[in-house]
Order: sequence, then C-alpha cells, then structure tokens
Amino acid sequence: MRRFIPAFLAVCVAVSIPAIALSETTDEWVDQNLPGLLEIYKDLHAHPEVSYEEAVTSKKLADILRDAGYEVTTDVGGHGVVAVLKNGEGPTLMLRCDMDGLPVTEQTELVYASQEKITTSDGVTTGVMHACGHDVHMTNLIGVARFLASHRDRWQGTLVLICQPAEERGGGAKAMLEAGLLERFPKPDYALALHVAATLPAGTIGYRAGYAMANVDSVDITIHGRGGHGAYPHATIDPIVQASELVMSLQTIVSREVKPIDPAVITVGSMHGGAKHNVISDRCDLQLTVRSYGDKVRAQLKEAITRRANAIAEAYNAPEPTIVYSEGTPSLFNDHELAKEMVGVFRATLGDENVSPSEPSMGGEDFGRYGLAGVPILMFQLGSVEQKRLDRFAELGQDPPSLHSPFYYPDIEPTLRTGLRAMIAGSLDLLQAPPAEEQRN
Repeated sequence: MRRFIPAFLAVCVAVSIPAIALSETTDEWVDQNLPGLLEIYKDLHAHPEVSYEEAVTSKKLADILRDAGYEVTTDVGGHGVVAVLKNGEGPTLMLRCDMDGLPVTEQTELVYASQEKITTSDGVTTGVMHACGHDVHMTNLIGVARFLASHRDRWQGTLVLICQPAEERGGGAKAMLEAGLLERFPKPDYALALHVAATLPAGTIGYRAGYAMANVDSVDITIHGRGGHGAYPHATIDPIVQASELVMSLQTIVSREVKPIDPAVITVGSMHGGAKHNVISDRCDLQLTVRSYGDKVRAQLKEAITRRANAIAEAYNAPEPTIVYSEGTPSLFNDHELAKEMVGVFRATLGDENVSPSEPSMGGEDFGRYGLAGVPILMFQLGSVEQKRLDRFAELGQDPPSLHSPFYYPDIEPTLRTGLRAMIAGSLDLLQAPPAEEQRN
C-alpha cells in the first residue's frame, strides 16, 4: 500500500527540518549544474532521431546515466534504456522521459537548430526536429538523475529511470512493457513524467487528476471501386465519390451518435485517389485520427466508422472497404491520490501562483500504458514559453506555435530550472522510508 504524507504532517516536517535550507541546497545545485545541462540540451536538440531510430540518442543517455552511478540496461523494447539505482529499503519510483523527434523541418532560427534530415519510407526527404519537447524531457531526467545520485542522504528506496523510444508513434511504452519492464526490473510503486506545454508560461506547471489525455487510434480506409474513363462514369464504380460521402458521414458520428458529454474527435487527415483528370480510379485511400477517453466510446467510434464505410460501399454496389486500425494509444489517467500529493509538493516548491489545473487534452501520450499495467502515474505539464513572449503573441493577435510546429521552441533556461525543481521535490517526497512498524510487518 502506498503511503503519502498528509499536508499537516508536511508542514510539521518543514518546521522541524528547515525546509527553506533544504530548498536552497537544491536550488544551489540547480544553479551550479544548469550550464552543463543546457549544453546537453542543445546537443540533443540539434541531433534528433525519429521513432524507432533513436540509437545515437539512446547511447548518449545510457552513457550519462552509467557515469552517474546507475546500473544501466540498453535495448529494452527497441532502443529503450532502463537505469536503476538502489539506496536502501523504501519505495520504488519510476521517472520516464521519451527520446524520439518528429519528421518536421525546423524553422526556429536558433543557433543550435536541427539540421538533420531523413528520407521517409515513401521517398520524401524531410528535416527532423524535437518539436514536441522530448529534448527537454531527456535533459530534465538527466539532471534529476544526477541530483538524486549525488544526494543519497536525502532519500531512501529504489529509482528506476526509463528513456523510452517511439512515443510519437505510440509504440514505445508497449514495446518496453512487452520486453519485461515490470518483471525484469523493480516494479514501481508510482511513476512520474512531465511534458512541455506550449501555452503555459515558463516557470509554471499544470496538473490534472483523472483523464488527462486521450485514446488515439490511427485508421486507414481503402475505398474500392471499378476504374474506367471519366467520360463514362456509368461503366465504373467511383471510389472518390464514395470517399467524399464517407468523409461527410463520419462527421455526424460524434455529433449524432456519441453522448454530448463524452469527448470524441474523428479527423480525416489525408485523402488520396486518382492520378489523371479523365480517369476514374479503382481506389481511394483515407487516413483518420480518432480520439476519445473511455473504452466504451472508443469501441463505439470504431463500430460506427466500420458500419458507415461498409454501408456506403453497399449503397454504391462496391466491394467492401479495407479498414485497418494501427498505432493505437490508450488514454492517460493520472492517479488521483498521487496527483493530490504532488500538487502539494509543487506548490510548496514553486509557489501557489505557479501551479494550476490543466484542461483535459485530446492529444495522446503512451505514458498511460504504465498506469494500465498497474503503476499509479502522474504526468504534469511544464510551462515552456516566457510570459513576455506569450504577451507579444497576444498583442499581435496570434496563437503561440503549438507543439509539433516547426516554429515551436522552449525558453529553455526557466523551463528546465522549473522542471528540475519540481521533479526533484516530487522524487524526494515519494522516496521516503516507511515507518519502523511497517518495516517490521
């Protein structure tokens, strides 16, 4: 059974052990080590690797954690890294970062902007960028790992750090779990992770208990027809007309079949069919992203998409469409008790005014898989854009660049400083030895 310190006890502890002095010690360490961590960040930012190809990044992190004194295992579920540090009897805490970048050509004009390029499987050459802040996540984990390794008198228990591949493709957590993460290594009593937020001011964090991020399903639908000359449509079965009707039909699943209070999104992100003005093709391909929270709505959306696609094909006397679901990611549910405990710690560390509730997001994050595997989890949001920059965007009537934008970048020094302070404080709070009577039992 997990043990959290009640708020009134935390106050008593703060009075009896000079929390201010301890906080200053942590802040002094952050001040002294931040320049070196910023250099690591710039290197990671400049050299991103896409999902399932994080070999160089993985080696960098493994070497750094090994040098810090951790027992490191590589190639866990692909390029995944697991680092373990045991420090006596006590709880087991897992901290997680993700390593992969995105096939996005960076346009930030930073001096350390990524110049990396790849050619995708469909032959397209593109830049690669840490447009989702995974470089911040990795650097933050390195800093917390170094602090905890060099301050073992401040905590007791076991640390399990994971550097996860392929989060952007939704497969990294699944692969690490299937590779025996929770069997081969100490099973965590709880797990923490952070994620940068493009709309929160640097120096602040956001939190949400319960559902925080959505189920994500990628759906590929191939509409089949019978090709022929564009001048003789009566002799064909036009897949593009079928696809057009299906796109419009899909929009009413959420508005007319799903209960209004249940969040859901169906977006057709890609539609490709035909190759010439006067030729009716024999196929049209659609790519969808489908978002929801609970399992019931997720299953309802899948059934409705399949039903409508099949019904339209039947109406056109066309072959049954091919429907493939892939890259599914379950919703992320933050443990209520863990969230409550950590919010108290964050407020004590950063100030009440810098810790605020976040809205639920229809974005996806495979960190939720660790929760489904039985580990109480909390992912919190880390503000990453200085307030003066947010104010300037507002003056111009513009939204700040979102995550995955080629123009997104964090104001790294205040962002990293806040992430380190919050994650170190949370880790120290959770990694406490149980009372003597619990040890005897």
